Amino acid sequence: MSHATAATATPAASSETERAKKVLYVQTSGTESPERSATVFFLAASAAAMDVEVGIYFTQFGPTLLQKGVAEQLRIKKGSVGATLRHFLDQALELGVKLYVCQPSLDLNDLKQEDLIDGVSMIGGAAFNDMALESDQVICF
Repeated sequence: MSHATAATATPAASSETERAKKVLYVQTSGTESPERSATVFFLAASAAAMDVEVGIYFTQFGPTLLQKGVAEQLRIKKGSVGATLRHFLDQALELGVKLYVCQPSLDLNDLKQEDLIDGVSMIGGAAFNDMALESDQVICF
């Protein structure tokens, strides 16, 4: 009987200790929803601090968060004097989070690559799909 208990305990114990090694976040909202902007950076930074390889893909209105000067001005809570988006963005970058942007979404928002902060890589649909397939988790906002 103890053998059966040990056999059933082993898979549960091993699944509890397994963690994702690669996470891809997808950010679809942008400056139109400041209250939705910090979470992706906070979670990405947390995952990176756990030695997980992390990327954030900005699509739809997400690229508006990456415009030069926006993160320094955008307050997470409307009307607040609290932290700006730059605080959360810097934490993520310092921990090695990679930033990717969707080319058609730049067009949607009348932006060009040179309008964005340094360190953002532009990728297409095939590259995004490859990243998603290689990731242990894909989380969308």
